[in-house]
Amino acid sequence: MAYPFQLGFQDATSPIMEELLHFHDHTLMIVFLISSLVLYIISSMLTTTLTHTSTMDAQEVETIWTILPAIILITIALPSLRILYMMDEINNPAMTIKTMGHQWYWSYEYTDYTDLCFDSYMIPTSDLKPGELRLLEVDNRVVLPMEMTIRMLISSEDVLHSWAVPSLGLKTDAIPGRLNQTTLLSTRPGLYYGQCSEICGSNHSFMPIVLEMVPLEYFEKWSTSML
Repeated sequence: MAYPFQLGFQDATSPIMEELLHFHDHTLMIVFLISSLVLYIISSMLTTTLTHTSTMDAQEVETIWTILPAIILITIALPSLRILYMMDEINNPAMTIKTMGHQWYWSYEYTDYTDLCFDSYMIPTSDLKPGELRLLEVDNRVVLPMEMTIRMLISSEDVLHSWAVPSLGLKTDAIPGRLNQTTLLSTRPGLYYGQCSEICGSNHSFMPIVLEMVPLEYFEKWSTSML
């Protein structure tokens, strides 16, 4: 969960988000070093008396500034491609949840169970209890077992939506007539909040997502009570 004046990402809850955080730090360090080098060169040019202004041939320098950027791009591209393929990989999911976007709420269907489906609406500000979060709480949370691979099938019934949970590293578009899929795996229990990340109309800001990750035995009790 984000906190006021937060500058970085939310704490990672899934292996994919941990990889994304590491890649972000890796790329940010490269950008910092490049920026420092460029700033140093500019400062040197402004404060140093220039010599050899008539030099017409500098093969060594041209070779360096051609090869070095290529090496830097490779060090960024290889980890990026690795994470990209990891995000698209489906590893024998233990269960499947179908998510449908509407104007302006989400509906969920546990396809491995009979008649286990519900709609999830945002709780109005006037109905919030002490300690609940404005614009983020819903009347029906998505309860899922932790430490299990779960497949999410995401689509929409009206306009474009986007199902996003930052702490899990998830953001998948909900497109009418198209079924997108993604996987999630939580390494610890807790409440994880997200929102629609695609402008979908006047109430775009009022369709939050709340995942409640619990141990398997608690999930089985919850699913039994819902049937």
